[in-house]
Amino acid sequence: MCVLGYVPVRVHISLDEDLLRELDELAGERGRSAYIEEAVRERLERARRWRALERAIGSIPDTGHDWDEDPARWVHEQRRLGERPLSD
Repeated sequence: MCVLGYVPVRVHISLDEDLLRELDELAGERGRSAYIEEAVRERLERARRWRALERAIGSIPDTGHDWDEDPARWVHEQRRLGERPLSD
C-alpha cells in the first residue's frame, strides 16, 4: 500500500507458530502485513497515552481546586453547564 508520504519498509520478524497460524486465520496470508501494522500502531498509541499520563502525574496540586469541597457536586455542575473553554 502506497499513500502519499508513506513508503512501506520491509522488516523481518519472528513469530511463534501458533501465533502465526491464528494471525493467518484472522487476516489471511496476504493480509499479515496490514494486520500487524494496525496492531503495532494501536500498541504505540497506547504506549504514547501512558507516557503522557505518567508525565502528568503530580502536575496538578492536591488542593486549591473548585472541586475540593464536593467533587460530585462539581462534576454534576460541569455536566449541567455543558462544554465551555478551559480558560473560563
